[in-house]
Amino acid sequence: VLIAIGRDACTRNIGLQTIGVKINEKNGKVPVNDEEQTNVPYVYAIGDILDGKLELTPVAIQAGRLLAQRLYGGSTRKCDYINVPTTVFTPLEYGSCGYPEERAIEEYGKQNLEVYHTLFWPLEWTVPGRDNNTCYAKIICNKQDNNRVIGLHVLGPNAGEVTQGFAAAIKCGLTKELLDETIGIHPTCAEVFTTMNITKSSGQDITQKGC
Repeated sequence: VLIAIGRDACTRNIGLQTIGVKINEKNGKVPVNDEEQTNVPYVYAIGDILDGKLELTPVAIQAGRLLAQRLYGGSTRKCDYINVPTTVFTPLEYGSCGYPEERAIEEYGKQNLEVYHTLFWPLEWTVPGRDNNTCYAKIICNKQDNNRVIGLHVLGPNAGEVTQGFAAAIKCGLTKELLDETIGIHPTCAEVFTTMNITKSSGQDITQKGC
C-alpha cells in the first residue's frame, strides 16, 4: 500500500450541537438507530457520516431511497447493512458479503456456526504455472437456521463479479444445501462454492493439486 486515503466526518461545525444531535466524539460520526434516526427524532442521517456503517456510495443511495419511502410512501423497509456485497479491487480481488467470521462468532456463538473453506486454482493459471494455492473461498453457515449462509468470502480473479451474484442468493436465504444442489459452471472461480465440503473445524488439508 503506497497511500491510503481516509474520510473525515465534518460534523463539528455545522450546528448539530444547537439542536442536540449527538456525535461520536472520537470520529465525528453520527450514531443512528435501524431507521437512520438520530437521538433527535426529527433528524435523520445517511451515508458515510453514520457511525459503524459501511462507507460505500451504493449503500448511501439505497439507505436514502428507503428512508424517503418510509417517510413519505408508507413503506416499512429498512436498509440491510449486513448483507452488502463488497470488493477490494487489488490485483488479486477480495470480495465478501454478510458477516466476517469474527463478527459471526460474536453474534451467533462459535458452537452454532459451521465454516466451509478451500483453496482453489483458476484454470487460466495453469498455462503460466502460477501457484495453485493462492485463491481462497469461505462460507459461514448458521447451524441453527438450516445452515443458512450468513457470510461469503472469496479471494481470486473477478471476485467482485462472483460476490455480486451470490449477494442476491444470500438475500434470498441461501443455504449450504442449496449450494450443494447447484450445478457449477466449469471452469469458473464461482464454481468452487458449489463443491465445498471441508469444514474449518475438521482441520483437514484444503490445499489443491490441480484446477
